This record gives sequence, C-alpha cells and structure tokens, in this order.
Amino acid sequence: MLRSLQIRNYVLIDSLETEFPEGLVIITGQTGAGKSILLGALSLVLGARADASVIAHGGDNCVVEAEFSIADSSGSVASLLDEHGVEYDGSCIIVRRVVASSGRSRCFVNDCPVPASLLQSLSGYLVDIHSQHQSLSLADKRFQMSVLDLYAANAGLLEQCRSAWKTVQSLEKSLAESRERLEELRREKDYNSARFEMLDKAAIREGELEELEQMQRKLANAEQIHECLSSVRSLIGDGPEEESLSAAMKDASRLLTKCSRFAAELGPLQERLESARIEVEDILSEIVSIDEDVPQSGDKLAEVEARMSLLYELFTKFGCRTEGELVERREFYARALFDSTALEEETERLQAALDSARKGHEALCAQLAASRRKAAPLFSSSISDSIHYLELDNARFSVELTATAPGPDGSDAIRFLFSSNPSVAPADVAKCASGGELSRIMLCLKAMMARYTGMPTLIFDEIDTGVSGSAASKMGSMICSMGNDMQVFAITHLPQVASRGKAHFLVSKDSGHSTVRLLGIDERVMEIARLLSGESITSEAVANAKALLSEGS
Repeated sequence: MLRSLQIRNYVLIDSLETEFPEGLVIITGQTGAGKSILLGALSLVLGARADASVIAHGGDNCVVEAEFSIADSSGSVASLLDEHGVEYDGSCIIVRRVVASSGRSRCFVNDCPVPASLLQSLSGYLVDIHSQHQSLSLADKRFQMSVLDLYAANAGLLEQCRSAWKTVQSLEKSLAESRERLEELRREKDYNSARFEMLDKAAIREGELEELEQMQRKLANAEQIHECLSSVRSLIGDGPEEESLSAAMKDASRLLTKCSRFAAELGPLQERLESARIEVEDILSEIVSIDEDVPQSGDKLAEVEARMSLLYELFTKFGCRTEGELVERREFYARALFDSTALEEETERLQAALDSARKGHEALCAQLAASRRKAAPLFSSSISDSIHYLELDNARFSVELTATAPGPDGSDAIRFLFSSNPSVAPADVAKCASGGELSRIMLCLKAMMARYTGMPTLIFDEIDTGVSGSAASKMGSMICSMGNDMQVFAITHLPQVASRGKAHFLVSKDSGHSTVRLLGIDERVMEIARLLSGESITSEAVANAKALLSEGS
C-alpha cells in the first residue's frame, strides 16, 4: 500500500506531505483543483517520462517521494531490487525522483541510485492506476487476453509458452544464419577448392624463399665461385707439392720438431704450427666439397628461379608477403572446405531442434487454448453478473476465442462481446458500448483482477464517468468492497462514491497552488453536500450527505 507521498515544486504543488490509510481512500475536488496533478506526481515517481516542464515556477528542481509497504510473498520484488544492489527489508520501499532544471532526472530506491527503468518495473508490483480514459484499453486485445488468463490462472502456462516461443525464435534465427552461411560456402566451394589445391600443390614451407635466393645467387655465379675455389685449392694444397701451403707447413713443423731437441722453447711453436696445418687441411677439405657441389649446369638455376617465380606469383595472387601468410591462407581454404561439411551437419541439427521446439510450443498453445475455452464461459458469467449488479440488467457479455497463428501468448485471438439490448446481437465491446457502459465494464474487470492479482494499491481516476443515480451508488459499493482486501484510491465527482471509504482527501487550489488535506467528519459532510448541490449548498443537500455517509459507513 501507499503509506505516504511527499511532493515539492511539482507543477502547481509547492509543498505537500501526506499519509494515507489502508482500505478505500476518497479524493475529491473541483475541476482544475489539481487532482490530475496529484496522479501525475505519483506517475512520475513510478518511472513516467520526466522533463523540466514539471518543475513549479521559480523552483530549482522537483522532488517526489513515495513510501510503500509491500508483502513480497513471491520474492519477485526482492529479486528485482537485489539485481540493482538495493537493500530491502522485505516490507518497506521508499522511491524518490528528482528532476533538475535541465530536464535530467535522478531516481532512488531506499536511497540507492537506480535507473528509471527499475521504477517502471517496480510500479507493476506497487500501484495500478486506472485513469478516466483507460476504458479505451478494452479495445486492446492483449489487455482482454491478459484478463481472461488471469481468471483462468494461466500465469505458469503463459510463462512456459513465452519461454518456448523465445526458443523457437532463437532457433529460427540460428537456422536461417546457418543456411545463409552454408549457401555462401556452397557458392564459394569451387573457388575455395581451386585456391586450396593451388596452395597445397605448391607445398610451401616457411623460410623457403630466403634459401632459394641464396641458392640462386650461388648458381648464378657458379663459374666465378669455381675459379676462386680452384685458385684457393692450388694455393693451399692442390698445387705442386713444393708450392703447396700445406706441404710447406708440414716441412716447417718437421724442422721445428728436429730443433726442439736443442731449444725446448721451439716445442710449443711446433705444436701451434701443426694445429694450424690441420686447420688448413680441414678448410681445404670443405672448399673441395663446396666446389664439387656447385652445379656447372644451368638446369638447377632454372629450377630455382622457377620456384622463386612461383612464390612471387602466389604472394601477388593472395596478397601475402611471407610464406607463413601463404600457409595460413591455405589453412583458411582448408577450413572453409571442411566447414561446409560441418555446417551441413549443424544445419540438420538446428532443423531437428527447431521441429522439436515448435512441437513443444504448439503443445503449450493447445493447453492454453483448452484452459481459456474452459474458463471463458465462467468468466463471461461472472462479469455479466457484476454488470447486472451495476444496473445494466439486459446486458450480455461474452468472450469469443478463435484460432490464430502461434505466438508468445499462444495461438488464440480474443474478442470481448457486449450488448445492452436483448434484441441486438453482441458485438465488439469497444465499438458498441457507451462511455458509462465502458466504465462499468472496466470496473467489473478491475474488481475481478484485484481478487486474482493481489495488487497492493489500486487507483480509480473517475472510473464513474457517465454513471449516476443508483448505478453510481452500486459502483461505490463495489469499489468499497474492493477496499476491504486492498488499498483503493477513488478520485470521483459522484457523492454516492465519495460517501464510501475510511478516509476522504480534498484537493483544492489556494493562491494558484494545489493542496491536499484530510477532511474531518463535518468537512466531509459539506464536501459531499457540494457534490450533491454545487457551490450553493442547501440544508437538504447537507441532510442527504449525512444520510449517504451513514449508509456508506
């Protein structure tokens, strides 16, 4: 329930601080006094759109704060608040909205800053505001279905159906994407296959080009290399023995060995010379090997240059700069060819999953349809009885259900049918009911919904528009009976409704500012008398007001 409301600098409200009791709360006031402003402030703190125009003239900002008590038996509110890091004691919620002159607003729940979207989500657990124009929602097929589902206790089935529908939509999207990708791969298959074969046949390995370039330089200069190496070989050891460096070093080593018997210091020199000779012979051996390995034929050079040309061509064709990038490109085409097969299997799996999900969703749709068709006659009878109570004695109300394409809320289309004339066949309620009839039908629906939703606070903003006389009195009784189980606010111009309830607040305008105050018993008598007779209050109106209050108590 709404415990208290504090408003500062909101439109015509300078400052307001009031507390509200349980049960039925009556709010009256002259036209233009600010009753709609009061509802606007409450809507603002429940997440309605905010801008600088709501700030009262001369105010720096606007502040609206509401305190609610709520029995969160399902734990939904606690879970919602916990998601946003809001502390909650399980019974009290304080919501505050501050609108700055820039038009930006800040929202708080239990003094914790939160997004406006959280206020909108919370509002569904705190207050249901029925404005004087909301009877037009009777034309909304989603509203009609939600009322019938509420009566049929279809909440669990609906949740399952919506979840199943989300699964179907998700699988449909995944399947479409998979098929699109598969078709793309199929279109590119020949292209990918040809490019893969080209790269695979090339058998590229990393570092190959550098080796080829070195080989090409060697082969291109083979003759010069051979001449140089032949000269080196001659100088070191392949020439006449008397001119060979190796032979000379060998003779020198032998002479040092002979003399070392007389001069011991020549021994180490002989060893060093012998070591150098061995190194020279090893160098000679490698030179001989290299010289013999350098091809003298141009065939090898042509082969190397052809391989290099192939690599350069592949670099250009595939937009690569290194052999590693060519290898990666080859693997890409290999994966693309493999993905085609894997994607075919994935597409088949998704199709099977989608078929199964559709069957599951269709089964839930069938359960919902059966539940709705079972509940529809009882629901229609219950609403008809309530309408008859409100003095539409000849009225007929019924629910028409027809099959439609499956969706998140099942596979049923709904129409509320109504006729106030027994000789006229029922037709769509939004097209054939008058304003007063719509108000009464909506009150009956709200009374039924209140029994099933456990809504803590319900606000009626002139739901009695177009109703008068004894029908208005019965509307007052119905609203009053709703107040036995929940907090109900009734903003009204009808004395028959205003005489009901535990508390009566008057909205008035003083010096251009709106105020709200709780009426005492005598003040309440005079306000109801005003509603009965207008500004000129007669003694008869006062007596009638007392009688109405006596009946309503």
